[in-house]
Amino acid sequence: MMNILQIAILIFTIIECGNIMMLYFNPGTRMANGIGVFNAWEQSKETPKVHDLIKYMINWVAGAKLIFIMIAIVVIIFGNHLTQLFTLVALILSILSFYWRLFPMIKKMDKDGEITPKDYSKTLFLMITAFVVGFTVVLVVALI
Repeated sequence: MMNILQIAILIFTIIECGNIMMLYFNPGTRMANGIGVFNAWEQSKETPKVHDLIKYMINWVAGAKLIFIMIAIVVIIFGNHLTQLFTLVALILSILSFYWRLFPMIKKMDKDGEITPKDYSKTLFLMITAFVVGFTVVLVVALI
């Protein structure tokens, strides 16, 4: 039977698998981690060299996510309680990095009308916050 840490890591893994699939096979979507929300995605198609760079970076991100997902699967299956606990801490800390660099950038682009739908940065802020809060609750429960 899975413990609460394994379940939390598995939920994150499943969500990220969906994000990876979108990035690899439908990067222009507005779902998951698709970059169709950025108006510049369509504009980049007018400049093939820029579009190629953006596609490369999308695939690089998807590949990096895939590495982390594979590590998470190993932790779920073979990690002991302490390893799973510290994996959850690592997930919380790494997800928090969103607020440092990514959120200010997407908030500015949203304000400047470069994101569709409007106020997507607020939605993303709430989703990321829900992850952090949820993982923190799981961490506290696991420590008790």
